[in-house]
Amino acid sequence: MPDQITIPAIAADESLYPIEKIEAHRLGVLHQAVSIFVFCGADLLVQRRAAGKYHCGGLWANSCCSHPHWGESLQGCAERRLEEELGLSLPLTQVGAIEYAADVGGGLREHERVAVFQTQANRQTLDIRPDHEEVSEVRWETPRRLHREAAERPEVFAPWFRIYLDRWDELGL
Repeated sequence: MPDQITIPAIAADESLYPIEKIEAHRLGVLHQAVSIFVFCGADLLVQRRAAGKYHCGGLWANSCCSHPHWGESLQGCAERRLEEELGLSLPLTQVGAIEYAADVGGGLREHERVAVFQTQANRQTLDIRPDHEEVSEVRWETPRRLHREAAERPEVFAPWFRIYLDRWDELGL
């Protein structure tokens, strides 16, 4: 199970209130999140989540995703988690937002309003240092190829990443 982290949930009136991350996922409460997409030209850096993650372990997902801590900015969260998960410090630009809900197994449900960040990087000079408690492996692939692969083998992709691939035009990338 994850550490007891407090994240911002979104009330019906759009105000924010604190909730424990695991509770937000148990109840399916709408909450803030970030998703990061690191590109090298048209290729996207994707990660396989570590097997020990409390949900969706071993599944492929976008470059990085997380939840801001209560009181943390979305930009700050994106920068922090990219460094923590992949050892990368890159300039990030928020390019859009998307809202989705998905069953992630184990009685947990994501209901997220996601700030979408992107960056371009040079893979020849990029020093990717994954935290192996978070990420088991990484690879580069075009979004078109990932979409085809997710259609053929959906069980190897995290539910939110399948949603992102299906709704690619909404992401602002």
